[in-house]
Amino acid sequence: MGNQQENEIVFRSENIEIIIQDSSRFEGASRSYLLESSSSFNLLFLLSPDIHLKAHDCDIQFMFKKNQYILHYSRQKNKAGLWTNSEEPLKYLHIQLNYQYISNLINPETNGEGAEILENMIHNNFVFLQKATPPNMTVEMHIILKEILSYSKKGIMQKLFIEAKIIKLLILIFEQFNEKNNLKASSKAPEIIKKFIDENYHRNIKAEELGKLIGVNQNLIRKEFKAEYHTTINHYISELRMLKAKKLITDKEMMIKEIAIECGYEYLQNFTRAFKKKFGVSPEHLRNNK
Repeated sequence: MGNQQENEIVFRSENIEIIIQDSSRFEGASRSYLLESSSSFNLLFLLSPDIHLKAHDCDIQFMFKKNQYILHYSRQKNKAGLWTNSEEPLKYLHIQLNYQYISNLINPETNGEGAEILENMIHNNFVFLQKATPPNMTVEMHIILKEILSYSKKGIMQKLFIEAKIIKLLILIFEQFNEKNNLKASSKAPEIIKKFIDENYHRNIKAEELGKLIGVNQNLIRKEFKAEYHTTINHYISELRMLKAKKLITDKEMMIKEIAIECGYEYLQNFTRAFKKKFGVSPEHLRNNK
């Protein structure tokens, strides 16, 4: 598997340790060891292709693609071997964060959202994005890592700079996984929206109401609905209203204005216009010639 190479410490404080492994600086070095302290959160950014990882407390061996990353919680001290059979040098960045530091940052005792995030972190829900696939680094993440590695000042300025960049990295990670959850929710959105419309098409349904119902962006809802049912939400609502209107006109002796209100139209002229566009005749003409 090649020679073993020591890692280079980029930054170290009582709460944070940043280590870079770049075997391009050392000819023939293609294996390294990663150490996780007890009660620590470990951000591992894989910067070269086909990196194998084998933790000493786990029989499973992972292989990561270039530019993937994981956020892993270690309850106890752990050691993992990393190596590559690729011709490219072994390269990764390891950021280790103390549990109490993250807990103080998120403040789960007074913040429900913070408690949920910390719970997800502890249970390693930020390891795989979907279908056992580690998430890919974004452009912003790459920029932040480059800034961390190129920062030259020392002392308190470096500490403040590093902490600010780590907070930004965590925000990007949480946002990326939140988008994944929203996409997962959106897969059921068309069915939920259709059911809601079927039960409420007779009243004024606002786009904001549909967004709150699913918790997904309105534009995404419209796109998913059209892809599933091959029609727009507004057209589907209009179709239901017109079918009900036709049935009421032919089956009941209700006033046309009452039918318009029953079908969700506040103004009679709007109802008449929509009805004539759909059936080619006015509501009055249909009633008089039924």
